Amino acid sequence: MNLSTNIVSANFGRTSFVRIVVGIVIVVLTVLLFSCSMTTVDTGHRGVKIRFGEVIGEGLPEGLYFVNPLTTDIKNVDTRVLSWNASTQAYTRDVQQATMQFVLNYRLDPTKAHIVFQQVGSDWASKLVGQVVFEEMKREVGQHEAVDLISQRDQAARTIEKNITGLLARRNVIVTGFQLTNIDYTTEFEHAVEAKVSAQQNAIEEQNRTVQVREKANQQIETAKGNAESTILNAKAEAESIEIRARALERNAKLVEWEAVQKWNGTLPQYMMGSSVPFINLPAK
Repeated sequence: MNLSTNIVSANFGRTSFVRIVVGIVIVVLTVLLFSCSMTTVDTGHRGVKIRFGEVIGEGLPEGLYFVNPLTTDIKNVDTRVLSWNASTQAYTRDVQQATMQFVLNYRLDPTKAHIVFQQVGSDWASKLVGQVVFEEMKREVGQHEAVDLISQRDQAARTIEKNITGLLARRNVIVTGFQLTNIDYTTEFEHAVEAKVSAQQNAIEEQNRTVQVREKANQQIETAKGNAESTILNAKAEAESIEIRARALERNAKLVEWEAVQKWNGTLPQYMMGSSVPFINLPAK
């Protein structure tokens, strides 16, 4: 009796132990399964739900999601603004090689993240952006002479930005900014440009000196003309004055004596013949 009771008790104990172990295993598996079914979409990203390798639905905004880990997964796709700082070479219209440094700011259209991931993949930036930017830069640079491109750099940058914005928009990429930061030419061309600029500056300076000499000569001519005209006017005035006095003398001989009186200083001469008082005629007795 006691032996049977002991056997029953032992079997019951083993059964309980097995049940406890099984329960623990189930709980652990449940916790693991539950934890594996939780996933998050990070800030600045869109979630792409994939079930058995197929993209399901539209992109998911940031947040916490529960999925079946055996069948479904959520991929994070970066939709933040990215900055690409690089350089490329192109030829100008006059066949001068230019090395251009640029900065492009861009981002993936959040509403089309699932489409881009499905059609292109997670490495969409290297597949979609570079080719468009390089082609548009080469095309635009080819429209300018090398010397003109230096002064028209900002205008060229705006044209490139406009073109790549339109082209990348068709690929669901948003351009937020583009700048040409520097343009370098070959050493030989830069020396040629410096020589040309120096020659142009010398020509301008020589032209300015020529203009100054011409203006000074014109001023001297005008001054000489003024002096000559003044001399002529004075001569004419003197001649007219003499003529007027001559006519006056013809009309009145007493005017001669009057003018002499005007010039006399009142001193009597020391030796005189005739009347001792000049300009005064005494009546004869």
